[in-house]
Amino acid sequence: MSRPGVGAAPEAVRLPKGFAIQLDPGVRVQPGGRVLIGGMPLRILTLSRTAAGILADGAFVVSDDLSARLADRLLATGVAHPRPAPAEPERITVVVPVKDRPAGVDRLLTQVRATVTPAPELVVVDDGSRDQLAIARIARTHGARLVRHRTSKGPSAARNAGFLSAETRLVAFLDSDCAPLAGWLEPLLAHFADPLVAAAARASCRWAASRGWTATSGSLVRWIAARPRRRSVFPRSRVPYVPSAALVVRRDAFGAGFDETMRVAEDVDLVWRLVESGWRVRYEPAAQVAHEHRTQPVEWLRTRAYYGTGAAPLALRHGSAVAPLVMDRWSAGAWALALTGDWRAMVAALGVTAVAASKFAVRLREDVPALEDAGSTAYSLVRGGTLASGWQVASLLTRHAWPVTLAAALVSRRARRIALAVAVGEGVAAWIRDRPPLDPVRYVLARRLDDLAYGTGLWVGAARHRTFAPLRPDFTKVTRPPRR
Repeated sequence: MSRPGVGAAPEAVRLPKGFAIQLDPGVRVQPGGRVLIGGMPLRILTLSRTAAGILADGAFVVSDDLSARLADRLLATGVAHPRPAPAEPERITVVVPVKDRPAGVDRLLTQVRATVTPAPELVVVDDGSRDQLAIARIARTHGARLVRHRTSKGPSAARNAGFLSAETRLVAFLDSDCAPLAGWLEPLLAHFADPLVAAAARASCRWAASRGWTATSGSLVRWIAARPRRRSVFPRSRVPYVPSAALVVRRDAFGAGFDETMRVAEDVDLVWRLVESGWRVRYEPAAQVAHEHRTQPVEWLRTRAYYGTGAAPLALRHGSAVAPLVMDRWSAGAWALALTGDWRAMVAALGVTAVAASKFAVRLREDVPALEDAGSTAYSLVRGGTLASGWQVASLLTRHAWPVTLAAALVSRRARRIALAVAVGEGVAAWIRDRPPLDPVRYVLARRLDDLAYGTGLWVGAARHRTFAPLRPDFTKVTRPPRR
């Protein structure tokens, strides 16, 4: 499927002197400091003795060509993250796409003018509002340039139209239902000291005040998306994408921009095209942007279902990046046995895991000679990977493939017991892990309702596009650790 192009990532560039990075807290540094294990997907990196010396304290500042190359490699693999220094103030362009939300535009532009210095270029794109005079009046009041579509062309076309009128190096996209808080922009701008950073954003807006437990649970049901740490953004990582509700992009990287044929998930598509082209996208939790939250249960569920319809066009464009289940065949076999509910099959699953760990240990001894204890490392990684795969299996059963799970539960008592155990167990485990400010019963219920809505939208989108691509698991082979 043809896709809009993005700008070419620059070649032979290096990080500037003074650029600071630090290892991700989850990275394991093996004795001697030459082997790093971490990231998602998992990376096993072997450093030279000189590079290990530079990274001895888990953090360093770029000072020469060698440290710049090391920093670039660690950033590219996601095992380290930048510690960006405050950026010099510069003028940016803020693009606001809107349709039928004059009050929201007025509030947003007021907040932008109060929180951004120097004063930005403001561009309001009216995407076919019913009361275009009201939008025009608000834009004029705030000194914003107005771009008008007489009929709605969708959010992608609106953002692209606003971008075309921008002349600054960086362009920020803000949705009309957001309200940036003081200091939101500076942490995002700091990331652009890296010449390969194409975009930076907050992964999920902080919700504005709302009433009702569904409003609270709606913002918490995917609590894990609001990560407290900086992250690299790429498919299958801890932060696989960032939304366009509050997104800053580099003009040279934007290219043709958002895919105007997509009415949903167009921001995910843009982020993944940037990453595929060699650019970096950063998630910055310090950028705080309030968001007007939908409070009515029906409206909330309808929105979740609408988002689910975006999985099919994404799968057609990006293949297995959208796969609901990504695991090696050993883990898949172990979970297939465990889900039978038979104790003998569960014992066999433990045996499969043990064999996988043994084989992986052999590979580690061959490919990572600097690793001191390949056996215990292999066992730890395989055990952790198999347990982590359980989250994917639970998500597949309760979210992506819930109609199949329901059909099995209607005809099989054992399937009913397994489905109930997974639905409750996954929700309780998520509540313990995330500790959201909501009691476990309502949290689990909201999580399952979210799954049903999103999964319904996913199946609707798959039928509409006549594809099973967003439902197709990806069973991969265990990759060999790189010699490096």
